[in-house]
Amino acid sequence: MYNLLKGKKGIIFGALDSKSIAWHIAERCYEEGAEFTLSNTPAALRFGQLKELAEKCNAEIIPADATSMEDLNNVFTRTMEKFGGKIDFVLHAIGMSLNVRKGHSYDDLDYGFYQKTMDISAWSFHKVLQTAYKLDAIKEWGSIVALTYIAGQRIFYKYNDMADAKALLESIARSFGYVYGRDKKVRINTISQSPVLTTAGSGVAGIDTLMDYSEKISPLGNATADDCANYCVAMFSDLTKRVTMQNLYNDGGFSSMGMSEMAMDVYKKGLEIE
Repeated sequence: MYNLLKGKKGIIFGALDSKSIAWHIAERCYEEGAEFTLSNTPAALRFGQLKELAEKCNAEIIPADATSMEDLNNVFTRTMEKFGGKIDFVLHAIGMSLNVRKGHSYDDLDYGFYQKTMDISAWSFHKVLQTAYKLDAIKEWGSIVALTYIAGQRIFYKYNDMADAKALLESIARSFGYVYGRDKKVRINTISQSPVLTTAGSGVAGIDTLMDYSEKISPLGNATADDCANYCVAMFSDLTKRVTMQNLYNDGGFSSMGMSEMAMDVYKKGLEIE
């Protein structure tokens, strides 16, 4: 441990259970000396294991629907009251698509579900940022990170309307990053992570195949949840004070690849079988 976050306070949105990337990030932040509150929906608190994480990290849980401005205002206000002032970092690790869960194809979306996808997975990030900005909740040189995926730039089979949400999420980071950086010296970035078999991700059809494909394409292999946690620690630390408005890839090199030797061998074998 390097004590990179010693004395820093924050909020972590989105941890559910030990498979969650946000769970791993919370553990690493705690190991590096940070204090923080944890927030997720009341339903997630009933079905997840957040109390276990809270006990492990000595963190208070503040239930909130991240699409509710009232709930978000309560999370930031209570967190500042707990720590006696402004905080240093925020993690947004929130995403959900009923169209994906229900198996709707992109050319047959349920628009009610589509609106929920955008509200939960993208607009909630803007709501978090706007709430923090208006409350002046984050110290100068503070850091806000949201988790994203390369499907915001490229087409991935069955990722569906979540791809639209991730593209918007990344745009929000840039647009609000300009405003927040200009006015309050707060930096905002997204981390584009390799696919990880989280509890939510395990319900997506073909996730195992996608993970195997990206593992074979990436020269360093898939980045794990722990790798993402380490990256977030670096982004929350003072070592990255002037990194902002960036979409940062943590994917073993996948985002720069076209075709790897291993993937080509698999493809050739498929042609031989045909």
